[in-house]
Amino acid sequence: MNPYMQQVIETAQFIRKRIHADPEYGLVTGTGLAVCAEAFEPIASIPYRETPHFPFSTLSGHPGRIQFGSTSGKQIIVMQGRCHLYEGYSPGQVVFPIRVMQELGVRILILSNAAGGVNPQYHSGDILIITDHINLTGSNPLAGPNEDHWGVRFPDMGLAYDPQLIRLAATVSADLKIPIKMGVYAGLHGPSLETPAEIRYLRLIGADAVGFSTVHETIAAVHARMAVLGISIITNVHNPEKPEPTTVEAVISVAEKAGPSLSKLIRTILLSF
Repeated sequence: MNPYMQQVIETAQFIRKRIHADPEYGLVTGTGLAVCAEAFEPIASIPYRETPHFPFSTLSGHPGRIQFGSTSGKQIIVMQGRCHLYEGYSPGQVVFPIRVMQELGVRILILSNAAGGVNPQYHSGDILIITDHINLTGSNPLAGPNEDHWGVRFPDMGLAYDPQLIRLAATVSADLKIPIKMGVYAGLHGPSLETPAEIRYLRLIGADAVGFSTVHETIAAVHARMAVLGISIITNVHNPEKPEPTTVEAVISVAEKAGPSLSKLIRTILLSF
């Protein structure tokens, strides 16, 4: 067994002893979206820094906690915050939480993030259901020897974001009267934000939103045969003709304001299974 897989198994065993269950549902919260964990009855909380081998974010807006909770008998594990390539982590470290969730038995994964709007029809605060992604990070978490225990060598990404979950999200959002958009997410390495020329390029290749996370986690989750639902909060909209500065504080502020609606949406989606 390679050292990476051994670490994943050891971490999963550590968590399992504290939650005494194997959750079927998983959630990763993006920048400013940790409030989404409050949609579930809390059972256990474990700081990333106290979890063996677990990578932790160095950023504000990412509390760095593993939360275990339930809602109507459905058990869910929530990663409050994530690490990123631009922090110096490798693709394997970025998807380490996904591999741990795989070992714990998670079959349905919801990935949330804060993203910049590329589509000029979007507005700050919009909720975007991701229908597809473009990996522009220059890396892939599956590079290197394949672990057959985890998945096949060449996983098909044609339906990376589960169509049934996308339809369910659309139905639930309509019932709750929570407006949503649907579109393509482009994942970049970061941390520098996009130039006007890069925004024009992203529009040209079909991106609707852009961010520095999610694509690697989705690739690992598809490899793990999980059903994935991706959701972005559009925190700002890029206008390449009239570029305006964006700050981390502004991104977190918009994400936090949208958090309650997103929490309600996620909780109702889980209850609809």
